[in-house]
Amino acid sequence: MCGGLARPDTVAVTHGLFGVSGTGDTSGFGGLVRPITTPAAAERPYGGWFDEAVDDLRAGLAARGADPDRVLEKVVIDRGELTLSVYRRGLLVAAAALRDEPSLRFELCLGVSGIHYPEMTGRELHAVYPLRSITHNRLLRLATTAPDSDPRIPSLMSVYPTDDWHEREAYDFFGIVFTGHPSLTRIEMPDDWEGHPQRKDYPLGGIPVEYKGATVPPPNQRRSYR
Repeated sequence: MCGGLARPDTVAVTHGLFGVSGTGDTSGFGGLVRPITTPAAAERPYGGWFDEAVDDLRAGLAARGADPDRVLEKVVIDRGELTLSVYRRGLLVAAAALRDEPSLRFELCLGVSGIHYPEMTGRELHAVYPLRSITHNRLLRLATTAPDSDPRIPSLMSVYPTDDWHEREAYDFFGIVFTGHPSLTRIEMPDDWEGHPQRKDYPLGGIPVEYKGATVPPPNQRRSYR
């Protein structure tokens, strides 16, 4: 179905099962060496309806006064699925075009997932939005990035109001700050919790945990994914 596939980009190479260093590997996989990769930008023709969708998005962006080349960073085709990676400054206009253009009509956003790549300097935090077109029965992903040093990404609640709790969860677990969200507070961890538990630099253990009113003391050693 799809053409224009390219070799994946290697982000880093990990050693051992979790990439842990300095604490000893107790997994039995100390000799395991594997690359961390992300799909590379695809080249035309993308195949299927993907070329038409990208062209319609670019036209929709231009109709809204946005420069498509300053909004759309790259097009990824992986496992027969389409991901549109946009710069965070163009996230809102891209989402509006995907929702409102008659030839696109991605009316439903299924939430937002956070990803943390500590090795990707300047773009460590990723936000990925699965979008569904009920009109055309199509599915794609909209994605953007932000650096750890400035973890702000525009909230999509003005375009997709159902992202409310999903953005709160991504903030809670990854520390992504969705600017414009009306109440960006933790949704699962306690309000006074320190850190964001699904980041790769969050320690494995070493955090006092209350369980049924009893405090479990932390282990002596702290382990992290890095």
